[in-house]
Amino acid sequence: MKILVGVKRVVDYNVRIQVKPDGSGVATDGVKMSMNPFDEIAVEEALRIKEAGHAEEVIVTTIGPKACQEQLRTALAMGADRAIHVLTDEEIQPLTGARILKALADKESPKIVLLGKQAIDDDNNQTAQMLGALSHWPQATFASEVKIEGETATVTREVDAGLETISVNLPAVISADLRLNEPRYVKLPDIMKAKRKPMETVSIEDLGVEHAATVKVLKTAAPAKRQAGIKVESVTELVTALKEKGLI
Repeated sequence: MKILVGVKRVVDYNVRIQVKPDGSGVATDGVKMSMNPFDEIAVEEALRIKEAGHAEEVIVTTIGPKACQEQLRTALAMGADRAIHVLTDEEIQPLTGARILKALADKESPKIVLLGKQAIDDDNNQTAQMLGALSHWPQATFASEVKIEGETATVTREVDAGLETISVNLPAVISADLRLNEPRYVKLPDIMKAKRKPMETVSIEDLGVEHAATVKVLKTAAPAKRQAGIKVESVTELVTALKEKGLI
């Protein structure tokens, strides 16, 4: 069984985001980039499924410019077997990304496509669901636990009301939530070994994928600064302050 894992290059979660002076987007020049944290969790889960004897190969893929190969090498250092880089300098939005992943799934025939539930740069939370719809595969999103038994995956999902456990037949699309696992630490010998692992580069045109209609971002702005809070001495003073602000 093969597992295909999608990863995305994003601004590192420890970096303080800065908006460009002209409001055209987020500044990325000289900024530390890393693998999307939810995608790292997805890679870790795929490796655990393989180590448990339920899969023979873990393939990682990303869509983006040449610099994205750094994140693929990280996934290979974690233990993935090979990588596929869909090379493009264009901005890829969720529907086009889902179409590309479907084309790769048609080519590789994995039993599971594992994705992070969302990327921390745009927070769209759409690609996994769109891929499931395009592929006509069952989907199990927001997974906090995954168990594989033969041709079935039992997935515990994090939903608004708590936890939900479902069973889906394979092949299926699964998206990883924060509490699914703790990704392993990558050691230097593994980083060196990753340089020798195969990485295939393809174009969107090679996959025969059409770009979906894009959403145009008109302007990007930083959130407004929060006003300092105030302390009150009593409930009466609190109610008075709320009334003055028109909140009650």
